[in-house]
Amino acid sequence: MTRALAITGALAIAATASVLPQSQTVASRAALVNRGITHVPGIRVGHFTLTERPTGCTVVLVDGEGAVGGVSQRGGAPGTRETDLLDPLNMVDRVNAIVLAGGSAYGLDAAQGAVKYLEERHIGWNVGTAGVVPIVPAAILFDLGFGGDPKIRPTADCGYKAATAASNGAVPEGNVGAGAGATVGKMGGPARAMKGGLGSASIALPNGLIVGAIAAVNAAGDVIDPATGKVVAGVRTEDGKALADVRALIRSGAIGRAAPRAGGNTTIAVVATNAKLSKADMSRIALMADDALARAIAPSHTTGDGDTVFALATNRWTGEVNVSIVGALAADVLAEAIVRAVSTAEPLGGLPSARALGSAPPRVR
Repeated sequence: MTRALAITGALAIAATASVLPQSQTVASRAALVNRGITHVPGIRVGHFTLTERPTGCTVVLVDGEGAVGGVSQRGGAPGTRETDLLDPLNMVDRVNAIVLAGGSAYGLDAAQGAVKYLEERHIGWNVGTAGVVPIVPAAILFDLGFGGDPKIRPTADCGYKAATAASNGAVPEGNVGAGAGATVGKMGGPARAMKGGLGSASIALPNGLIVGAIAAVNAAGDVIDPATGKVVAGVRTEDGKALADVRALIRSGAIGRAAPRAGGNTTIAVVATNAKLSKADMSRIALMADDALARAIAPSHTTGDGDTVFALATNRWTGEVNVSIVGALAADVLAEAIVRAVSTAEPLGGLPSARALGSAPPRVR
């Protein structure tokens, strides 16, 4: 980490002083803006957020022929599409997009909109005279009970619009896209929860290796800042004015019978790198990146969370690759993306945000 030349999001601009060379000027530090996962060349991100109810979808597009993909799925209540093809034993070796969406299983429709967008541009797996088949894995989170009519959820049209809006600019964060209706800290009941959201982060090393992440955080548990061990957002005290710390509540037996509702939560994420890697490599990196959830969410991978982490390699950097190093960086940036997701969220639906409660870390405020 001390060798990092450019860090965006993963440690934020406020923290760059501890990792940049002393010769780095104040002006150049100020120029380090957070672009998140789009820092990885060839990755674009687009959101579509519904106005009728806080929900939406996020499309992570891969330029060109696509990226090598992997997945780690550890949550007990997943909602996914096209994850089997990411198994190294299976044939398809390129992914054209990943879709993250709200709306529970209904939200998987958003992926079909991204498929349409790609097919119109003749992007996908070549099937000869039949044309192409766009490869678009997806994962959803459950937000149907938040902010209005549960019949309002992302559709294929939403996925198409998100794909159309995709760019390689700074990733909008907070109450947008797949994170629009996300909430956290529900192990103490919905009345004591807080607003979740969507966050993104990235890191670049001097040798040219770049790793980025994006996450929609709708966890049953609390979000913990790994840098300090402090709760950023989660279960609040009964008066709603402070953080209760679900770890202490569990250990005291205060919420021992309040198991997370099946399918009612979930953190879904994508990590990406510009390195040249295989499908087997990406499966390992997805698994390592998934450790970020254990670092930044307490508890994670519960029976009521559908936690899913995708991994992409754009193969645009030809430097020497150490899979373990890429995986370690992926876990770091994903943990930061999770912290950013709740730290950039705004109060909504009667629930406060980390910013409103004053618990967001200074580097993200």
